Amino acid sequence: MRTVRYIMVAALLSAGLLGTVTSAAERTSVLPLKVVHADLPLPGKPDQAYVPINQQSTGKAPLKKDINRFDYESVDPQRQLLFISHLGADSVDVVDLRNNRVIANIKGVPAVHGVLAVPELGEVFANATAINQLEVISEKTLHIIAHVPTGVHPDGMAYAPKVHELFISDETGQTETVVDTRNNRRVATIAMGGEVGNSQYDPVSQRVFADVQTRNEIVAIDPRRNVIVQRYRLPDTCVHDHSLLIDAPARLAFVACDGNARLLLLNMRDMHVLSVHKTGRHPDVLAFDPGLQRLYVASESGVVAVFQLKGKQLRLLGRNYLAYEAHSVAVDPQTHRVYFPLQNVDGHGVLRIMAPTL
Repeated sequence: MRTVRYIMVAALLSAGLLGTVTSAAERTSVLPLKVVHADLPLPGKPDQAYVPINQQSTGKAPLKKDINRFDYESVDPQRQLLFISHLGADSVDVVDLRNNRVIANIKGVPAVHGVLAVPELGEVFANATAINQLEVISEKTLHIIAHVPTGVHPDGMAYAPKVHELFISDETGQTETVVDTRNNRRVATIAMGGEVGNSQYDPVSQRVFADVQTRNEIVAIDPRRNVIVQRYRLPDTCVHDHSLLIDAPARLAFVACDGNARLLLLNMRDMHVLSVHKTGRHPDVLAFDPGLQRLYVASESGVVAVFQLKGKQLRLLGRNYLAYEAHSVAVDPQTHRVYFPLQNVDGHGVLRIMAPTL
């Protein structure tokens, strides 16, 4: 996920003065989503960057830590658990999706970015980016059970089940750390040649694919040998490919380019671009609902874009502002509910629970 950038207008944005950051081009239509539950409060203190409108004498927000900034999410559909990286609070929030209740706040994960639940292992992996370390969490006890060193600035990750290995994107370290999940040991470090965005496993080709965002490339890794086997150059319609998601049955990949607010639809059979679409500024997290064939693109500008996939074509269903810094999204494939952790709703962090209207 993108490096945290704090901005002077944080308080004005949270107070509702949104015209300064979202353009009409970003907000084209109503989102095909509705709120289905009251915003769920998440653990944490009031956001220090938040200033109520009646206290804004200078119109400037203090440059302080965003206590309630969130990052990646991961759903375990079997156990109906949602894991949220609570970056600003150095912890992982756990939500029981059956009753929409926070059941744990796992502390001791400094500046957590990536989080990934692997149901078959009964474990959750979380990257403690501030200390360049992977934390292994038991889904049974919801406690940290192991620590593994990574490269510099670990971010996203992917699990390759055939070899029982976890692939971690070391964003600024420009490497991919490989961890054997059977013994929680680092077994390889792959030099990527540039900053690494997200990583995804493709079960059809049995390859790990990763964005090398400063080279505008997607790299294919053979997880059996832990070596790069192919580099694919993306066209100039993409600037800084940061996010990646794979629809393996359809042989398609979605690539979000945070440098120019574009989404690419790729044919994974030949890695050619099928179409290019606009997103909100600085697109970040992608989530795909395989049952509804629906793609959600959340951006740092707070704009969410929703696309419908039909065959090999993407159709925009809606693109509009959701909330301040609404850059993280997850979807439950069983219920089709969509989850947005929001760092600043009246100064507090909440989980917004929504469902499709179309």
